[in-house]
Amino acid sequence: MEGENKEYLKSALEQWCSVIEQNTQIEPGYYDNYKVKRGLRNSDGTGVLAGLTNVGQVHGYIMYEDEMIPDDGKLSYRGVDVTDIVMACEKENRFGYEEVCYLLLFGKLPTQKELDDFKALVGAMRPLPFGFREDMIMKTPSNDIMNKLARSVLSMYSYDNNPDSTDLYNIIRQSILLFSRVPTMVAYAYQAKAHYFDGKSLYIHNPQPELSMAENFLYMIRPDNQYTDLEAKVLDLAMILHAEHGGGNNSAFTTRVVSSTGSDTYSAIAAAIGSLKGPKHGGANRKVMAMIEDFKANVDDMNDRDAVANHIAKLLDKDGFDHSGLIYGMGHAIYTKSDPRTVQLKKKAEELADVTGNMKEFKLYSLIEELTPEIFAEKKGKKHMCANVDLYSGFVYKCLNIPPELYTPMFAISRMAGWCAHRIEEVMYGGRIIRPAYKSVCGAGDYVPIKDRA
Repeated sequence: MEGENKEYLKSALEQWCSVIEQNTQIEPGYYDNYKVKRGLRNSDGTGVLAGLTNVGQVHGYIMYEDEMIPDDGKLSYRGVDVTDIVMACEKENRFGYEEVCYLLLFGKLPTQKELDDFKALVGAMRPLPFGFREDMIMKTPSNDIMNKLARSVLSMYSYDNNPDSTDLYNIIRQSILLFSRVPTMVAYAYQAKAHYFDGKSLYIHNPQPELSMAENFLYMIRPDNQYTDLEAKVLDLAMILHAEHGGGNNSAFTTRVVSSTGSDTYSAIAAAIGSLKGPKHGGANRKVMAMIEDFKANVDDMNDRDAVANHIAKLLDKDGFDHSGLIYGMGHAIYTKSDPRTVQLKKKAEELADVTGNMKEFKLYSLIEELTPEIFAEKKGKKHMCANVDLYSGFVYKCLNIPPELYTPMFAISRMAGWCAHRIEEVMYGGRIIRPAYKSVCGAGDYVPIKDRA
């Protein structure tokens, strides 16, 4: 009987799919006819202006007389160039992610005492509430850590004595709780996944309050708690570069959309995590890694420029890999000449590649970055294209021996402070529920009595 039910369900679902395809079509030409800004983007590729922000700024081009002029990319947090932050941390040989969190959340660079106090607070808040680890993570493990993270963040609502208040004091309290505890949640979700789904030994390490965010995460996910200073500093760099990217990216906008309804912090951040999970957003670096494996399988000599170029051309023609016609890690909605995050991360990627024996693979990435814009211009007519941060972020994580299933969760950990800053701004100054318009193109129809329907 069970087998019959499965067959009936399969048949019914296939039939319903056909019904939906026949009755819910939208003619592609309608989008132009009604001047629909698909993806909330203008016809010239720029984003539709939906709000104002002090949190972050992404610069990639100049508009002059309605024409987009390519420019070097620049990313700033609260007006401070992220490249300057990175260079200062390197010069002083220190970790910088906590400083970035403070800057994004409070709108100013901290004094040394303010930073020390903030780091001590974040470190002290890393442990999860009593019973949370066992009840919310270990008893209900998930094969997808992003899914588990979203559920865990939502579960924090039940452990909060004042979950719904949207006053500034409460949102700041919840924000600090989130970016203190989310790395702990991810580490435990990974250990549960590795044990219950992959058959590996279960390692549960308590968070260490005195460590930086990057050090603590490596400490918690590794069986022996060991990591090098280079590994921790490179992970810290990746977290700095992923902390914020303006209000227009999908997950930050999702945070604002949910926040504009007056909903609670945990619901808004869980929605952002769901957005980031998508392969067109935070999951793109895993797509890059899969694409690289396709290059390895189909190109005999990774140093052969012509062979690599030919494979790039094939992929652009939707001939191979996932048949999408995309070169993952190449191109960006805003950056034209360069992605400043890529510039910084590539330097460390090369250093890591040298130390870990992955220089041959690094050269393949560099070759893809070099060749794709020219080939893309020949085939698609787009003159300017640069590598985005996803091209090298997965490779960096690989060199750090971070498992692929943690690539996107690492992005979520890094972006937590940026999301919380956007939520605060939206609640304080947004003022209206975000509600774009959709035009119905269904047309009128008559109600037909059920006995007369075909």
